[in-house]
This record gives sequence, structure tokens and C-alpha cells, in this order.
Amino acid sequence: MQLQDKTKINIRTEAKRRLFGQILKDKGFVNENQIKEALAIQKQKGGLIGDILVSLHYVSNEQIMLALSEYLGLEIISIEGIDIPPEIINLIPPAIAQLYRIIPIQKKDDTLAIVQADALNFETLDDLRLILKHQIKPVLCHKDIVLRALEKYYPKKHESVEQLLLEFKDDTSYTESARWEYIDMDELRKMADATPVKKWVNLMFLDAILDKASDIHLEPFEDGFKIRYRIDGILYDKISPPKQLGIPITSRIKVMSGMDISERKLPQDGRIQLNVGGTLIDLRVSTLPTKYGESVVMRLLNKSAVSLNLDTLGLRPEELKLIHQLLNKPNGIILVTGPTGSGKTTTLYAALNFLNDIGTKIITTEDPVEYDIDGLIQVQINQSIGVDFANCLRSILRQDPDIILVGEIRDEETARIAIQASLTGHLVFSTLHTNDAPTTVTRLIDIGVKPYLIAATLEAVISQRLVRKICTSCKEEYEPSDESLMELNLTKENVKGKRFFRGKGCNNCNNIGYKGRMGIYEIILMNNEIRRLITEQANTNVIRMAAKNYGMHTLRDSGLIAIFNGLTTVQEVVRETMIA
Repeated sequence: MQLQDKTKINIRTEAKRRLFGQILKDKGFVNENQIKEALAIQKQKGGLIGDILVSLHYVSNEQIMLALSEYLGLEIISIEGIDIPPEIINLIPPAIAQLYRIIPIQKKDDTLAIVQADALNFETLDDLRLILKHQIKPVLCHKDIVLRALEKYYPKKHESVEQLLLEFKDDTSYTESARWEYIDMDELRKMADATPVKKWVNLMFLDAILDKASDIHLEPFEDGFKIRYRIDGILYDKISPPKQLGIPITSRIKVMSGMDISERKLPQDGRIQLNVGGTLIDLRVSTLPTKYGESVVMRLLNKSAVSLNLDTLGLRPEELKLIHQLLNKPNGIILVTGPTGSGKTTTLYAALNFLNDIGTKIITTEDPVEYDIDGLIQVQINQSIGVDFANCLRSILRQDPDIILVGEIRDEETARIAIQASLTGHLVFSTLHTNDAPTTVTRLIDIGVKPYLIAATLEAVISQRLVRKICTSCKEEYEPSDESLMELNLTKENVKGKRFFRGKGCNNCNNIGYKGRMGIYEIILMNNEIRRLITEQANTNVIRMAAKNYGMHTLRDSGLIAIFNGLTTVQEVVRETMIA
């Protein structure tokens, strides 16, 4: 997770990885076509070039190690069967060892010798020097041996980062606080580059990634500086830095994200790329001036942590069958609705990933482009220069697409062009902010779309919510109270024979009782009856009843099924759905 010049480092690392392939070729281990084949697989699926070549049976592990040793000028050792002393192991906290996949093997003076699973992850060394306050000497060891050693020496991997932050918080050797309105710019840059500030920001990112947080909130107040993480949709207080570090930490993040550090009276947006254990994490950063300083929110986008597979989103088999039928439509509009943070984008990406093949041209227009998907043409919206959804969509239609994704239908013009696209033989996906699927029709009419056009082009509406899943490590059966059943409009008689579960809390879920989230869905498929109701401008309740008569499960119904299947709790479904 290098916090210096990330662009240069990424270029340097990628260049060295390509050179390593050339080394293997020069030694006669592989040929040019084999390298190209491995690079194509790496681009599509990720992974290390050496591992891919081994999996293809073009080289052996021994040949990879020999080439690495010659290329990097490092000795090769094996730590298999060797007991590393506890005082050496304890020099690296478990979370750091697991995250960077490293093992310390020796300490001499101020230098710590380590082996790491990815010998070509050069930026790791810079991070470790900052965090561990040691010079780092890398030594080569086979990846599988390193991974087995991690299981042996570091079975736990999270509480140590929190401990590091606690120890850091107790340290009083900080620069004196200054009033945020009157800080000299040179002093601000100096504070942002100070080692304690870099270390705190570094550890905060590590902690958030290990917690699988989706957002980090930095909030200034009169008497303190608060940090909160959003985990599975809920905000939790975390260990906060001393108040006097608030301004330097905010400045550090602004420097990293390419913002104007001198501008503290206007909101700004930026982006940070982190390399953590060989995984690229994208952070979208937003600042907002408040009475006591700048509030900062960072959205963590980790493509490897998000499943872009329809089979893993929580869709029941019958729902998955419906989705597959929809994706085979030659044209029409498919809308995914729900509030911000309900997983709409992930569902759409999963659908596009399913449709993505060499014979299909897919173009997206998004605000922002959250995940790069190979094979898709993805366009970033930029309102400041007039690149909005409507203008982009108009241009996209001249690019001969088969499938189009419009990030969001916000106005009549965008809706009108999307309808034109579907009428001219394109399959169009988009999102809309509505509370449920039937309300979508009313919303489209409200923004100016003619009912007959909606009836002619709309193929389906998928409304969704995300509910937290019960932690499987501490899952237990229990008897719900009458009060909690009443919240679902149920009685004990209604649920006779049904089983209810909850998580009692454990180390695996940080004593929350939940781990991960799943989608619950409400899907309206258009048919002649519903199209007639839309054309006649029937009210939402009439459309809802018709959809239910044709088999639509409401969000509440889907939530109840998830409860009875032991996947989530009564409280989650009550929180995310309403009776319909």
C-alpha cells in the first residue's frame, strides 16, 4: 500500500514483471507465444505471471525460483521444517504479515530479513520500512512454503492493527494543533509528509481493508476527530487519532488523491490507488467543508472482493432463471431500482459480465466508472465539460453497440434516448431511484416519459435491497418474540414449523453476529396485462396487485424467504423492507 508516487511505482512494477517474462525467455524456459498466452490470462483473471506459466506446465517452480534469483540478485532459501524464533516472528504483527504475505526470518542490527509470497511486489518493501521502522532485506522462498508458514506462525490476522493504532494513539510526540482556518501552506505540506501522519493513514487503510469496510468517514468536531467505517451497510466507530492529527491526516489524504491542499472552503473530489498485498484498491475521495474542518469520505472499491457473478448475489434459483431469460432478450429496457448503496451497480456489472463475449459490443456510461471490466467500453461522465448521460448516450448510439448501460436515468432526455435505443434494437440497462418495482412506472411518467413508450420498451424492473447475512461461525437457532413477529405482520400461528436464526457474535464477525451481505429482490416481468395497465396509467397499487397475481415476490416476501432459509434475521428484513 505505497503512499508515495503510486503511478510511477505501478509503472515500475509492471515494467519489471514484463522484464521477468523476458528473462524466462532468454534462459530458454519459455517462448514468446507462451509468454503472450500467460499475459492474456493474467489480464483476464489476474495472478502472478510465474504461477500462470507453472499452471500451464510451461515451466517448473524450480525454474521460476532460479530466474527470480538471477533477476533480482537475491539468495534462495527454504524455511520448510525450520523453527523461526518467536522474538523474530513477533517483530511483524499478524495483520501485517497476513496482508503482505511475508515472514520475518532474521534480524541483524536495524535490518530485518523477510521472505514474501510475491517476490515481484516491490512496493511492499517501502511500506514495511515505514510501518515497522526497520530496513528490509528480501530473501527468496517459494510462495507455497511462505503461505504454509503464515498459517503456522500467524493464525490470527486482525486484532494487531487495532493494537498498533492504540499504541500510536497513546504516543504524545505530535506537532501542536493549529486552527484549521489559518495554517500556512508550507507548514501544512510539511505536516502531511510527517512520518507519524503517513503511518497513521497507512494503518487506517490496512484496518479498513481487513474489516472489509466499504467507506471510511473522517469527521472533525470541536472537541475531537472521529473515524467511522461502513461495514455491511452500517457505520461503526473506530479508533480515532489524537485531535491534533486531524488536519495533517486530512491534508495527507488530499495530497494522495490529487486535490488542492490549499483549498479548504470548497468541496473536492479525488482518487487514490493503493496496492495492498498485490491487490489494487481504488478509493474515491470526497471532501466537504464544515464548521470545524473538512469532512472526508472515502469509498473503497476492491474488485477482487466483489463478486461479479450472478450466481453469488443471493438470487434464488427461480429468480436466476428469470434473469437469464431477460438477458437473452434482443432489445428492450431492463431497470434496476433501489436506494443508494443497495447493490444496483454490482447487479448490473454481474449481468454485463455474463453477457460479455467476443461477439457482443457492450458500451457503458457511468458516474463514476467503479470497476474496469475487460471487453467493455466504459465512458466516464464529466458534467463540468458537458459530458452527461444524455450526451453520452447520443454518441454511444453511433458506436454500433449491441448492449448499452446507462448509469442512471435522471431526466426525461436520458429516458427518451434510452427508449429510442431500445426501439432500434438495443438491449439497454439502467438504474432508477425508487422504493420498489411498481413505483418505477410512476417515476418514469413523472419525469415526462409517455406511458405507451414505457409499455412498448420496458421488459422488466428489478428492485433490490442488501441485508446482512448471519455469521456462519456463531449462528444459533432461537425463538422470536411476538413483538418482532408483529413487525413482519406475522403471528406465532403463521410461522408454525418455521425456524429462526441469529448470530450471537464471535471473533470471526467482530462480535457483530453478521458477516457479509446478500441481495433480496422484487422482479416485475412485463406481460400484456401489465402493459395495458401502464398504457391506461393505472395507479401503483393496481400495477403491484397485477404483478403479484402473476407471481411477483415483494421485497418483504423475499426477505421472509431468506429468514426461513436461515440466511438473515427478522431485524434486517424489517430494517430494509416495508409491507406491500
